[in-house]
Amino acid sequence: MPIEIRELNIKVSVSNNQREQPGANQGPDQAPIPGREEIIAECIERVMEILKNKNER
Repeated sequence: MPIEIRELNIKVSVSNNQREQPGANQGPDQAPIPGREEIIAECIERVMEILKNKNER
């Protein structure tokens, strides 16, 4: 008998244990992140896939 999971809850805790480095407190416009556009595109693609799968149900 197959099992259907209708809801999945994920809880995450993130902590930063690194010592502060010079420039660590810069805002998003001050410090360019290598590959930022690719990361954003990948996130958008995954969200769209999730929404598409959700609407197909």
